[in-house]
Amino acid sequence: MIDEVGDLLREAAAQAVLPWFSRLTDDHIAEKAPGDLVTVADRRAEEIITAGLYRLAPDSVVVGEEAVADDPGLLRRLREDGRVWLVDPIDGTANFAAARRPFVMMVALLEAGTAVASWIFDPIAGTLAVAERGAGCHVDGVRLPAASESAPLSLLRGAVPVKYLPVRLRVTVEAGGDQVGAVLPGQHCAGREHWDIAAGTQDFALFWRTLPWDHVPGTLLVTETGGVARRLDGSPYDYTDDRSGLLVARSESTWHELHRVLLSTT
Repeated sequence: MIDEVGDLLREAAAQAVLPWFSRLTDDHIAEKAPGDLVTVADRRAEEIITAGLYRLAPDSVVVGEEAVADDPGLLRRLREDGRVWLVDPIDGTANFAAARRPFVMMVALLEAGTAVASWIFDPIAGTLAVAERGAGCHVDGVRLPAASESAPLSLLRGAVPVKYLPVRLRVTVEAGGDQVGAVLPGQHCAGREHWDIAAGTQDFALFWRTLPWDHVPGTLLVTETGGVARRLDGSPYDYTDDRSGLLVARSESTWHELHRVLLSTT
């Protein structure tokens, strides 16, 4: 099934995403909420992915971002004990709508409430990251190495989109950021941030919004390469918990160091 889901993402990209890249007009873009965009490509890609997942596993449940936008009650199905698919047809829709990168397509498989596999596909690069619980994370079939010893704070680099943080937390994070090597504004694509942490090209990311389709696929990539994803109070990330705030880091020690300097009053 690992290969079949990857092939399904490639199919949806070829049919519904890449043909629209840099070709969208205002008529093809809408706002679900202020600043939260959806395009014809998001909707069509989710339709293709959803139909394909039901073909692969007819007795499963599919919860897609756009379906939830139309029927918020679908979120309750994430708590079911059976096999549940979580779909983000285009993560980074604002980037996609503006004809810029990055944007990715994501699927996660949940069994008995636990993420057991995830897929993140970059349609432009044609690269696929796959994580399986207990079996590591692979990019185009090559296993990513586990995180090595943590770098000093002065060498750490990661994403903190401070504009989304509450004012009090923003002040704390900006003050502590002076101790960190590089605090980046973020790529407006959570899946890409998680992928980069898993691959070791950045060390951390701090998110305020923690919607399950944005973070379940990517946090499995991170944890399968020795990383950590926790709420700001140190509790594990639980996708059924609708609290805000998530700190993801390349290693346990990096998480604690960053929490100390960036979130000392939380």
